[in-house]
Amino acid sequence: MSAEIGSAAPAFNLLDTDGNEYNSSELASKKAVIAFFPAAFSGVCQEELCTLRDTIADYSAINAEIIGISTDGRFANGAFRDANNINFPILSDYKQTTINDFGVAWPDFAGMDGYTAARRSIFVVGTDGSISWKWLSDVPSDLPPFDEIKSAVEAAG
Repeated sequence: MSAEIGSAAPAFNLLDTDGNEYNSSELASKKAVIAFFPAAFSGVCQEELCTLRDTIADYSAINAEIIGISTDGRFANGAFRDANNINFPILSDYKQTTINDFGVAWPDFAGMDGYTAARRSIFVVGTDGSISWKWLSDVPSDLPPFDEIKSAVEAAG
């Protein structure tokens, strides 16, 4: 299954870095940037999430939330959040249900047989809960097009 532009964003209920449940219904009536990333503490993931952190005021000004999701455990995500002063929720999809629902599972990631990570990808969700824009990386070292993300959020309903 894959989450397509125009379709409703798959619902999710994941643990944040403090062990609290975060339900996608918390995004109701807001625009959202959902950033899937492969691994906490990898250089490219750090650059991606820190770039989003540094522009969070721009997204808040247009009623948009940023959410990061990886298959890392909440403890690794919490240490990553703290080390990089990330100021938005980072959620743990350790059961891999959400990455499968969005169609961004990356099996045997980095040559590790049996290890599935999230494909670096961005989904913009409008206030109606539908996906209005998405970007999927074919190479883990690619960074998302940050200017396009912001434009997509501005254009989202």
